[in-house]
Amino acid sequence: EYLVKAGITTTDRLAITGRSAGGLLVGAVMNMRPDLFRACVAGVPFVDVMTTMCDPSIPLTVTEWEEWGNPNETKYHDYMMSYSPIDNVGAKDYPAIMITAGLNDPRVAYWEPAKWVARIREMRTNKRALLLKVDMSSGHFSASDRYRHMRESSIEYAFVLKELGCTELLPFPFPE
Repeated sequence: EYLVKAGITTTDRLAITGRSAGGLLVGAVMNMRPDLFRACVAGVPFVDVMTTMCDPSIPLTVTEWEEWGNPNETKYHDYMMSYSPIDNVGAKDYPAIMITAGLNDPRVAYWEPAKWVARIREMRTNKRALLLKVDMSSGHFSASDRYRHMRESSIEYAFVLKELGCTELLPFPFPE
């Protein structure tokens, strides 16, 4: 909001990105203020907070209760529900969204982002881009080969540049 109010940018030229827990933040903010951004990139986003955090059999869950709170207790449950991205998708216009997942991700299972995409598709009131890209050979930290990592990053940058209307900055024509 500050960047827009200060005249530094406009909502049509503003994008957000985050990975893992940062993807949770992107999802929460996108649900609260979808009008503030033109594009969002959420990498391996932790978006099904309640399903994951309520299941003590999932690795890391119980140890995360100290930081996040135990959702099996009412005070934490209600607070987590208030920001859980998948639980707060609503009937509204969403920005253009690119979501990535890794098939072999032990921290954020690929079905979390897939369920989130399905929920947004079902609820949204507009038809801006909504992409799910699942890397079939990567885990939580994307491609480990630096050239593959650069390629993956360039796809995300190209998505943002296209959605912000900056395709003249791309070294190739972007398909419509």
